[in-house]
Amino acid sequence: MFIASILMIAMAPAPAANVDSTRAAFTKCLRDHLKKQLEAKVSEGEFSLSVKSACETEQNAFKAAVTAANRAGGDSAADAADNAEMQVDDYHANFTDKFKDYSSTNTMPGE
Repeated sequence: MFIASILMIAMAPAPAANVDSTRAAFTKCLRDHLKKQLEAKVSEGEFSLSVKSACETEQNAFKAAVTAANRAGGDSAADAADNAEMQVDDYHANFTDKFKDYSSTNTMPGE
């Protein structure tokens, strides 16, 4: 019975790998959104609002992956969800800061 449990765990997709792939998709989408908004020359306030609703599909996949990884690590459902939400908020803040920097210098991010 113990060996069967170990085999089941080993065969399950690695939560960390899922977090990594969904994080990459989410940040790529945010970068694309950042570039489009810079090209459109929107204000910082407009960007700050738009970034929160941009990339919903990728954001939801990332939050689900982080929550699942945290749950697999033993976190409660509430703690896992809070952590996932906090990470998304951090990305939104980070990209808002990047927008401000690029906007103030009238430059575009590189690839």
